[in-house]
Amino acid sequence: MTPDDPDHPNESRAEVPDDVAELAGRLFDMARAGDAETLRAYLEAGVPVDLRNQAGDSLLMLAAYHGSAPAVTALLDHGADADVANDKGQTPLAGAVFKGHDDVVELLVRAGADPHAGTPSAHDAAQMFGRTDYVRFWERPAG
Repeated sequence: MTPDDPDHPNESRAEVPDDVAELAGRLFDMARAGDAETLRAYLEAGVPVDLRNQAGDSLLMLAAYHGSAPAVTALLDHGADADVANDKGQTPLAGAVFKGHDDVVELLVRAGADPHAGTPSAHDAAQMFGRTDYVRFWERPAG
């Protein structure tokens, strides 16, 4: 999994003005860096919470992949879609599982992220990387 791969071409995306592209780039950097307070201010000013980059990575995907629980919380608080997959079919939960960000995994599951969504799913990633301890977040014993 490599969200935000700059070599990932996608000609179907429309051209955007330079100033808009610059702002979007700063927003994606904030998500990666975990600058939750500044990101929250932009969201409150009207930035789309499910804004996506050229690879289809949402702000939530970048925050989750880079392990920023505060940024993930800010995005979820503003209604981010916890299951939005990037152009490769990867979800924020699968990215957090892949990178081993326990606190982010728990936040996303509590927000309703589907552990079986995406390719590979978070469940599959947990199995592949021997992180079966994550399964406790989404599989509850019957009874």
